[in-house]
Amino acid sequence: MKQMNFQQGETIYENPLTNLESIEDWITEGEVKTGIWKNKLLLENKLDPEQYGDNAHWLLWCPVEFPDQIIIEWDFYPLQEPGLCMLFFAATGRNGEDLFDPSLPERTGYYPDYHSGAINALHLSYFRHKHANERAFRTCNLRKSYGFHLVTQAADPLPPAEDAISPYHMKLIKYKQFVQFSINDLPILEWEDDGTEYGPILQGGKIGFRQMAPMVAAYANFSVKRAILC
Repeated sequence: MKQMNFQQGETIYENPLTNLESIEDWITEGEVKTGIWKNKLLLENKLDPEQYGDNAHWLLWCPVEFPDQIIIEWDFYPLQEPGLCMLFFAATGRNGEDLFDPSLPERTGYYPDYHSGAINALHLSYFRHKHANERAFRTCNLRKSYGFHLVTQAADPLPPAEDAISPYHMKLIKYKQFVQFSINDLPILEWEDDGTEYGPILQGGKIGFRQMAPMVAAYANFSVKRAILC
């Protein structure tokens, strides 16, 4: 794939995530516990994963409908593992509905509802430290749904939470058929969607953060800007 270079355009959305008021209009699916840690948004599960299993995981959605051709950035602070962190983007109903259209089935954080349910989305797993095999051989995975298609993966440079020197600055670019992801300006993965093997190219949609319990992490400086192809 040819290296694509982008620069930042106008800011579409910016949120420092310094207090709980900054997410008062965000939408939760599943049981998420919110707090503040060193002026950063602290997120963790409410439900015990030992008791509730995969139903203990959750999503937190920004309510804004974003266009295509964007640069998504945020600062990430892994505080306690095991767990897994993801970003959903370009999320819509499978027939083009708004993600929160009342005609769509209810979603409660249970993963199959997101990868094989009534929505389309791209989802990036960038901190896969939930299971022993994930911690033993760490990768970042990009999937396209409907269908749970693993479209590309790459080595994950993030250490265990106990060794982290945070923040880690995340940058994700979605530009038509192209996806690029970097951590602290280190290119991690890129992918070009051919629009046929895994269905049509996804365009704009919602953006959401997901954690798998019992992950504890903090977030700051979330922004979405227009991507300009150089």
